[in-house]
Amino acid sequence: MMIFKKAIPRRTFLRGVGASLALPMLDAMLPAMASSAAKIPMRVGYTYSPNGMVKERWCPKTTGSDYELTDMLKHWTAYRDQLLVLSNLDNGNEKNVSGHIGGSAMYLTGARPTRSLSDIYCGISVDQVFANNFGKETPISSLQVCLENAAELAGQSSGGYSSAYTNTISWSSPTTPLPMEHRPREIFERLFGDSGTDPEARKSRIRIDQSVLDFVRDDVARTKKAIGAEDTVKLDEYLSAIREVELNLVKAEEKTNMALPEVDKPFGIPAHEEHLRLMYELLVLAFQTDMTRVFTFMVAREYSELVFTQLGHTDPYHPMTHHRGDPGKRQRAGEIDVYHAKMYSEFLDKMAATKEIDGSSLLDNSMLLYGAGMGDGNDHDQHQVPALLVGGAQGKLKGGRHIQYERGTLMDHLHISMLNKGGIETESFGKSTGELNLSSTA
Repeated sequence: MMIFKKAIPRRTFLRGVGASLALPMLDAMLPAMASSAAKIPMRVGYTYSPNGMVKERWCPKTTGSDYELTDMLKHWTAYRDQLLVLSNLDNGNEKNVSGHIGGSAMYLTGARPTRSLSDIYCGISVDQVFANNFGKETPISSLQVCLENAAELAGQSSGGYSSAYTNTISWSSPTTPLPMEHRPREIFERLFGDSGTDPEARKSRIRIDQSVLDFVRDDVARTKKAIGAEDTVKLDEYLSAIREVELNLVKAEEKTNMALPEVDKPFGIPAHEEHLRLMYELLVLAFQTDMTRVFTFMVAREYSELVFTQLGHTDPYHPMTHHRGDPGKRQRAGEIDVYHAKMYSEFLDKMAATKEIDGSSLLDNSMLLYGAGMGDGNDHDQHQVPALLVGGAQGKLKGGRHIQYERGTLMDHLHISMLNKGGIETESFGKSTGELNLSSTA
C-alpha cells in the first residue's frame, strides 16, 4: 500500500461538461481520512418482494447453525456465514390492517395507514431514519428504486386505500411517501451526470451516444498521475464497471425503442431480467462511490400483475399467489420466489467482489434486509413474514443461523436492532420497544 504525503480528498469527483463521477475509496485517500478521523462507512439496503412468499421455499425446517438451505437460500450458499434467517416475525397485525396494503405500508414504518384515497397518513420508514443520519455525509441521502412504473398504476387503489401505500415502502414523514424510480437511465444520470451545471450538455452527450467516461478523460489522466499502481488498477476496474452499465443501458433502451406491431399491452415486461440486473448494478456503484449509503428496492409492487415469461409462466404474478391449494399455482408462485433469490445472489456476488481500501468488501460493511411484508400470499396476512438479513455490518452481525422467535414478535424490534447496529441509538420504533435478539441460537 502506498501512502502519499498529499492525499486525495475522500469526496473527489472526476468532472467534465455534463458528467461528474465520484471516485471509489483509494489508498491515496488514507492520509486525509486519518486526519479527519473518517472511516469506512456502513451501508444499509432493503429489498422488498411483494405478494408474500411460499414459506417452504425460504424458511428452513430446523433452527440454529446446522439448518438446511431451502430452494431460495441455496443461491446464497457462498454467504451463509453472513446470513441470518429470522422466522416468526409479524409485520403488524390484523387488528391494524392486513393484506397487501399493510404489507407494503407497514413493512418499514410499523405504522397503521389511514384508509383514504387522498388523505394519506402512515409513518416515517426506518430507511429514512438511516438516511437522515447517514445522508449528512453523502451527496444523495437515499435511493428508492423499483421495476414498475407507478404512473401507469396510479389508479390501482384497493379497499378504499390510496395506491401510494402499495407503490412505495419508503416514507420521509407520515404524509410523504417517497416515489420509487423505475428508469435505470434516470438513476445513472443522478449518480454520474452533472445535472447541476449544464443539463443540455448531458442531453447532448446521450444524444450523440458518447460515454460519460469520454467527458472525464482528462480528469482521469490527471488523477492517475497522483495515485499508485494499486489505486490505478482499482480505478480502471471501477471505470470498466461504469462502462459496462452504460452499455447495458444502451442495449435495454434500444430494445425498448424498437418498432413493434400494434397489440394489446402485455402484463409482462420483455426486458424484465435485464432491468432487474441493471438496478442491482447501479446500487452497487452507488455504494461503491459513497454517493449514498441507503437504498430501498421493490422488485415489484404489491398486487403486481407481472408475468414471468422467462420462467415459462403465462399467469400474472398476484393471482397466482392466491393459489387456494392448487399445487400448480403454488409451485409457480414459489418459482418466482426462487428466481428473485437467484437474481439477488448476483447482487451479493458484486457486493462481495467490490473491495474497500482495507481489503474488506462492500458486503462486509453492509446490513441488507431481504423479505416481504406478507407471509404466504394465499393467507393474505402479515404473519410470519420472510426476513433474511445479509452482510457483516462491520463485524456487528454474526450470521450462519436460523433464529425462530416467539409467535407474534413484531418486525419493529428488528428495525430497532438494525438502527442500533448502524450507530443510531434507538429505544422504540413503530409499536415496539427494545431490540430483537440477533445472537440467539434458538
